[in-house]
Formats: sequence, C-alpha cells, structure tokens
Amino acid sequence: MNFIKPIVGQWYRGTTNELFEVVAIDHEDQTIEVQYFDGSITEMEFDSWNEQLLDNDIETADAPEDWTGSIDIDSEELDLEPEDHAKANWTAHPAVRS
Repeated sequence: MNFIKPIVGQWYRGTTNELFEVVAIDHEDQTIEVQYFDGSITEMEFDSWNEQLLDNDIETADAPEDWTGSIDIDSEELDLEPEDHAKANWTAHPAVRS
C-alpha cells in the first residue's frame, strides 16, 4: 500500500488527474476537506482516502504555478498599482493631531 498521509496545505493529484489541496482535517468526524484547483470544495472520509491509496489513485503533487485558478480574476487585474489613499485620508482627519 502506498502510504500518503493527508497534510493541511499539501497538494495532491487524484484519480482524474485533478489537483487538490487538503484544507482541513477533522479527526473527530474522520473527514478530510479538500479544495480542487477550480475552487470547488468537497469532503472525504478517512476510509475513502485509504481506499484511494490502496488503488494508487492519490499521489503528492507540487502546488500549481498559476495560483489564480481557484479565484475569478483576470490577469490584467493582477498588475494594478495599490492606491495609497488610506494614509492621506487618515492624516487629514480633524481629530488627528501631528
């Protein structure tokens, strides 16, 4: 049996070759919460994880290079310059004294 322990923050590749990350482990309920690269979240039981290991259907994987896969954002939006109005607005407030 290929023993791969689920670790929160670790990426894996499943049966359909989809990347997913373990985002939570509930030892009391014996469940593992996973988030796929497309953003969908699901839960699997420890037994299901172990069955997939027996079938060699889970393997560790590197995190995807394109981390924007699970969020709805255009690549153009990533190049925006942050606006620095917060300090100007805060220091302009009449209750603030230098």
